[in-house]
Amino acid sequence: MKILVVDDEQLVRWFLDRALRRYGHEVITAENVEDASVKLGSETIDVLLIDLRMPGENGKELIGKVDKRGEKPKVIVCSAFITVELEEELRQKGVCILRKPLNLDELNDAVQICMEKDPTF
Repeated sequence: MKILVVDDEQLVRWFLDRALRRYGHEVITAENVEDASVKLGSETIDVLLIDLRMPGENGKELIGKVDKRGEKPKVIVCSAFITVELEEELRQKGVCILRKPLNLDELNDAVQICMEKDPTF
């Protein structure tokens, strides 16, 4: 499965890349929404794993861009800043939620659960 990890923190991208490859996934990383948009335009992505808080455009805006393009990757939001209201809004869109800090088992479980769901949007 091909996963695009979008996070502004280099260490987090590195950790998620290594962890997901350990579970047998192909991983591409992006440091911001602009970089992710370019990669989404040139790659077929199965899962989009995104942070919410990033400089410039945020993860929620990236979800909106994916929706407008008509692309259908599964989406996992990985953040420490998820309110009850935001969680409900994201779940209504079919987005999976993964809270930071996380461990490897939670990460792999989130990918598997997300792939079993109906299309994200």
